[in-house]
Amino acid sequence: MWEQLAACESSGDWGIDTGNGYYGGLQFNEGTWKDYGGTEFAPQAHLATREEQILVAARVRDDRGGYGSWPACASRLGLPRWSW
Repeated sequence: MWEQLAACESSGDWGIDTGNGYYGGLQFNEGTWKDYGGTEFAPQAHLATREEQILVAARVRDDRGGYGSWPACASRLGLPRWSW
C-alpha cells in the first residue's frame, strides 16, 4: 500500500525534491517530518531511506486516524482518509 501511495504522490521516487516544499516518496513537508520523528533519520524526508519514510508515514497515519494526510491519492486508491 505504501508503494502505491508513493507511486501516486511522487511517481515512486523516494529521493524526490522538486522544490515545492514536499519531500520524498510520500511528500512530507518539513513540519510533519519533524513532528513525527523523521529527523531521527535524516533532516528531510528525501534524504531518508524508503523504510524510514514508511515508518514516519505510519506514525502520521496512526496518529491522525487514516490516510487523510494524502487526500487526493488516498481517495484515488480507495484508502480510508479517517477512521472515525
